[in-house]
Parts: sequence; structure tokens; C-alpha cells
Amino acid sequence: MPRTPHIERHFTASDSVRDVVIGMSDGLTVPFALAAGLSGAVDSTGLIVVAGLAEIAAGGIAMGLGGYLAARSDAEHYTIERAREIAETGTKPAAEAAEVTHILRSFGLAAEESAPIVAALRKRPEAWVDFMMRFELGLEKPDPRRALSSALTIGGAYVAGGFIPLAPYMALASAPVALTVSVVVTVVALGLFGWIKGRFTGMAPLRSAFQTTLIGGAAAAAAFAIARAIT
Repeated sequence: MPRTPHIERHFTASDSVRDVVIGMSDGLTVPFALAAGLSGAVDSTGLIVVAGLAEIAAGGIAMGLGGYLAARSDAEHYTIERAREIAETGTKPAAEAAEVTHILRSFGLAAEESAPIVAALRKRPEAWVDFMMRFELGLEKPDPRRALSSALTIGGAYVAGGFIPLAPYMALASAPVALTVSVVVTVVALGLFGWIKGRFTGMAPLRSAFQTTLIGGAAAAAAFAIARAIT
């Protein structure tokens, strides 16, 4: 009787989703707060749109640069720690072997079960270092393209999110009416964004939508209150 092949489905794009979440969340809330705050001070949607576009451009660049620098820092940290592990396995092999045994014992392996694994790793220096990087330090080798990808993803998501609350001001002449529409559109966008995020990450979509709307709405409300107080 033919056996049905076992197919595992795991989500493997967590870094990209995290970047989208960071960029989109800020893009939905910060330009909204700016436009909402200006709505209480001026009755010109044209001025609000110009200010909003300037903020989206500046915010997108700043967020993208922040993502780039963070990814570069992760890569540099990994390189430094790997060099340290290479040196330690070369100069203190006994101590490093004892650390491997300790790690394996934390997974429930007895000393006699760990011994052949330790011996095999000591014969393979690269694999030994890889093992220590992952299971002792909890570090995965970063993708060399990660910095640029993160910058573009975060910056692009910020710009895309920023146009959502600003769109009503582009389409309507009355600032108070545009503000009302912007609030509705932003709340709906947060809910939809949360639902999509839940679908991609395996989290219950409705729960994800509720959490994203609640958190994003609270952040937007706080930013709105601060912007209104300042203006």
C-alpha cells in the first residue's frame, strides 16, 4: 500500500515579516498622527498632504537606514563571535568539548550517549564551531543580503503604510471630513494588516487582527493626542 509522503509546512520568512510589521505599523500610525494633529490647526488639506509626504519620505529613509544598520550589526556580531569560537575550540578544546556535553545533557542525553557526538564534532572543526554558534550562543548565520533587504522592506512598508491615512486628505478638500475618513481607513487597514500577518505567521488571523488593531490604534491615539497638544 503506497504511503502518503510526510510534508512539513513551516514558516521560514520570519525576518521579512518582522520587517514588514515594523515598517507598516509605524507607517500607519506616525503619518496619521501628523495629519490628524495638523487637522486641528489648519483647514488646508493641501498643506497637510505636503507635510505628510515630507514625513513619509523622511520616515521611510530613516526606518530603512535603521533596518540596514541593525542587520549590519547582527552580521558583525556573528562574525566576531564565530572568530572567538574558532579560537576557543583551537586553544581550549577540552573546555569546549565539556560545553558540548553540557548542551547535549540539557536535551536529555546521558554522558555515554553524548561522548560519540562530542568525538565526531572534534574531528570536524567547522561543524563544531557551527554547533557552538547555534546551540551555545543561539546565533544563526545571517544572510549576507539581509542588510539591504531589510532596509528596502522596512522603508517600503513604511511608505506604503503612510499613504493609507494620508489618502483621504489627497482626495477630500475638507480637513475635518478627511480626518474622519482617515480614522476609519486606518483602523480598517490595521485590522486587515493584522489578519494577513496572522495568516502568514500561523497565528489565529482574527486574534492577530484584534491585537494589531488594538495596539496600533492605541499607538495612533497616543500620537494623535500628542500631535494635537503640540499644534
